[in-house]
Amino acid sequence: MSKPLFMRIVHCLSTEVQYFAPTEDALGRSSLSPIQKCTAAIRQLAYGGGADTVDEYVRLGETTARNCLHQFTAAIIDLFGDEYLRRPTPEDLERLLHKGEQRGFPGMIGSIDCMHWEWKNCPTAWQGMYSRGTDKPTIVLEAVASYDLWIWHAFFGAPGTMNDLNILDRSPVFDDIINGVAPEVNFHVNGREYNLAYYLTDESVRKDVERAFGVLQSRFAVVKNPVRIWKKSMIANIMRACIILHNMIVEDERRTDDKDETFQDADISFVVKEPTELFNSLDHRARVRGRPVHQQLKHDLIEHIWEKFG
Repeated sequence: MSKPLFMRIVHCLSTEVQYFAPTEDALGRSSLSPIQKCTAAIRQLAYGGGADTVDEYVRLGETTARNCLHQFTAAIIDLFGDEYLRRPTPEDLERLLHKGEQRGFPGMIGSIDCMHWEWKNCPTAWQGMYSRGTDKPTIVLEAVASYDLWIWHAFFGAPGTMNDLNILDRSPVFDDIINGVAPEVNFHVNGREYNLAYYLTDESVRKDVERAFGVLQSRFAVVKNPVRIWKKSMIANIMRACIILHNMIVEDERRTDDKDETFQDADISFVVKEPTELFNSLDHRARVRGRPVHQQLKHDLIEHIWEKFG
């Protein structure tokens, strides 16, 4: 994380969240500064250590450091969640579709996969639900990532005993399509027209989401090491805050020439329809689950990629 980005976060939290605002005691002495509190929280996320590992570096006690972490993650979600863990805007969709077309996958807007996070202090009564056989208890994160490592969707909290299909059934990733509020994407593959964008799961470009998981874990060791927290809501806040911070870093490090790209592809278009113009939710669910269309799209993509890249 760059220093300007860190200072932006510190300034926003110190002005918007009372816990991080600078205060004074009865004698006029300054209390812990916002930089101390934010540094303690970020170091716990970045290095994955306990709350007592920052006592000498930032001069905070274990209880205060732990409280800083939970206040920090809640504040990050509240202040930056709507912007940095959002659905793709029309401009984002145009960029993602253009990049997918360049890579040989017209209509692709990202790749989807799941990651397991070990829960070291899982309550004994829940271990059967979160463990597969003799494996350790885990909590599953389902995420959608694009080529630039931006995470567009995160669904966290499913027990580790579930497979990818079970998690997909519980996930809200297709809710906008089923509710009729998602943009309709029109594209052509192998001479056929399709009007639903898709996520890759088992193709080589799916490595985008695997790379995103790897970068997320390398930046924030807390999601790589076994989690030692008991309360599940706090665990969810940590994961969500790390994803938001990850997207903030991706935006901060994004190259300037990416912003100057123009996306003009006559073979790809999308429009946003009003819910009254679309089918009802059952028809939308049937379209999303349509196996013949899925098989036909796979065949057309194979022919398209072979023709494009040989």
